[in-house]
Amino acid sequence: MAAIDCGTNSIRLLVADLPDPAAGPDAPLVDLSRRMEIVRLGQGVDKTGRLAPEAIERTRVALASYAAEIDSLGVDRVRMCATSASRDASNAGDFRAMVERTLGVAPEVVTGDEEARLSFTGAVRGLPADALEPYLVIDIGGGSTEFVVGTRAGGVEAAISMDVGCVRMTERHLLGDPPGLDQIAAAQADITAAVDRALEAVPGRQAATLVGLAGSVTTVVAIAEGLTEYEPERIHHARVSYGAVAEVTADLLAKTREQRLAIPVMHPGRADVIGAGALVLRTIMERAGMSAVVASEHDILDGIAWSLR
Repeated sequence: MAAIDCGTNSIRLLVADLPDPAAGPDAPLVDLSRRMEIVRLGQGVDKTGRLAPEAIERTRVALASYAAEIDSLGVDRVRMCATSASRDASNAGDFRAMVERTLGVAPEVVTGDEEARLSFTGAVRGLPADALEPYLVIDIGGGSTEFVVGTRAGGVEAAISMDVGCVRMTERHLLGDPPGLDQIAAAQADITAAVDRALEAVPGRQAATLVGLAGSVTTVVAIAEGLTEYEPERIHHARVSYGAVAEVTADLLAKTREQRLAIPVMHPGRADVIGAGALVLRTIMERAGMSAVVASEHDILDGIAWSLR
């Protein structure tokens, strides 16, 4: 099966086999390929309400490469989910037509609620035994952040999607290089208001474990862990304290884009928006009263794949 997650900042591919049933209910997918390209589909959407033609073209190029790999691996089932940027855009039909031409299947523009449920499914499988329930799973994307509370056995209890993501907050507030204190304060106020509304809608403050998903979280964790290269196996299920997250966030916001690019684990396409992503993570930890975050490399992409069983 092939799962494709097209978000505001990146487009990702997972080609995997289902595990052998004899391996037990918690057995992971058998990965054949995991790929990620930064295409910034949501470029300017917060301001214009439209997908930029050059952003659609960047996405087409990446998707064509994915389609070739899907064909070469003999995939039986394909599901592509498109999230925040394509929900918000007035010209989403242009994007949909491009995907159908390139991939041969239509993209599903999932609701925020479905996005949250897929993320939760992907994230909680295989969590270590010391990750106590209930979980608050947060998926910090480019355009939005999903908040999901639930348990392994009971599944999702409550979920909400808020329009605070690393691209949206950067384009709205963090315009300086590095951003000024007034810009950071404005972003902080915007994020805090959204996070507080989310935590009123879902019982996140009652959760025992905070699980963080997506590139902003994994990059912050990689920096906090002192990695000299991006190592998914060391990031997956790493537990990082609030103090370490706060320190990394302050450092990222004080750096220029060139200085952030020099960080060994930094993906070039994330360097301009990582400060906002880290600020979202730090604010959630503050407002939810969480002393640590557990990072997961498994997220909505895995949830999409599991949905194809």
